[in-house]
Amino acid sequence: MEKISVVIPCYRSEEFIEATVNEIVGVLSGMNGYDYEIILVSDGSPDKVFDRILGMSKKNPRITGLELSRNFGQHVALIAGYREATGNYVVSMDDDGQTPASGIPIMLNKLQDGYDVVYAKYPKSKQTGFRRCGSKINQTFISWGLAKPKSIITSSFFVMRKFICDEIKKTVVTYPYVAGLVFRITSNVGNAIVEHNDRVGGKSGYSLGKLFSLWLNGLTTFSIKPLRIATFTGTIVAIAGFVGMIFVFVNRFINPEAPLGYSSTMTVMLFLGGIIMLMLGMIGEYIGRVFISVNNTSQYVVRNRTDEEQNGDD
Repeated sequence: MEKISVVIPCYRSEEFIEATVNEIVGVLSGMNGYDYEIILVSDGSPDKVFDRILGMSKKNPRITGLELSRNFGQHVALIAGYREATGNYVVSMDDDGQTPASGIPIMLNKLQDGYDVVYAKYPKSKQTGFRRCGSKINQTFISWGLAKPKSIITSSFFVMRKFICDEIKKTVVTYPYVAGLVFRITSNVGNAIVEHNDRVGGKSGYSLGKLFSLWLNGLTTFSIKPLRIATFTGTIVAIAGFVGMIFVFVNRFINPEAPLGYSSTMTVMLFLGGIIMLMLGMIGEYIGRVFISVNNTSQYVVRNRTDEEQNGDD
């Protein structure tokens, strides 16, 4: 019998995580030929979601929970859950009920066509306008920086084969980006049409700052294209400056009375200074991440586990 592992990062979902899990259990328990486990990771959630997870795990031994010591981010929480997964297929879902459990068998069927990973594709997204805009920008970023085919739409709801999960679990980078890891491992990726639900409760934890940080993680962890842009931009600016210098000398030679132009000089200096600072900042991002990684900083820290809590009660 094959096994499905469902991994869900949880943040501020105390009020609706049980409804989400009950829906998943209802679908998985009705799938003939499959066993299942559900791994819930409280990503430093400030509410009492881990208490709810602990209560569910006592009622259903197929439910396992981890509580991280602080908010490490959705992608770190996913990797923490992947390291607990034992299934032949690993499903990633959200805790807010927007990723419908009914989509799991649809994606598994699509996976049998020979794909290594299948992402849910929503014909009509129920996200807010802000999040839809952020998702479109994210798709553009990873297509450009991570060699994702434009025909493939990524989402937080996907299923992958065990060997993909095993490779992802090996990553020790401090700033992981799961989609980047997937496309670094395989290009055999597909989409399955799945309906998108309304949120059961709460609101998205992604602010503009967190979305930007997520995009930056993807680009700087798995791509050197930003550095190539820096090189290209620096080259263009240097050529433009050289051409401008020749023009000034020629113009001065032809017309000795021509004013030097203090304001234009300052404008060029400010422009070049801004370009230099931008490029130095980009290089600094890479150096900073390399520094943190070689310092062996923990990817995450687990404060509690449901199995330890239950053994303690015994």
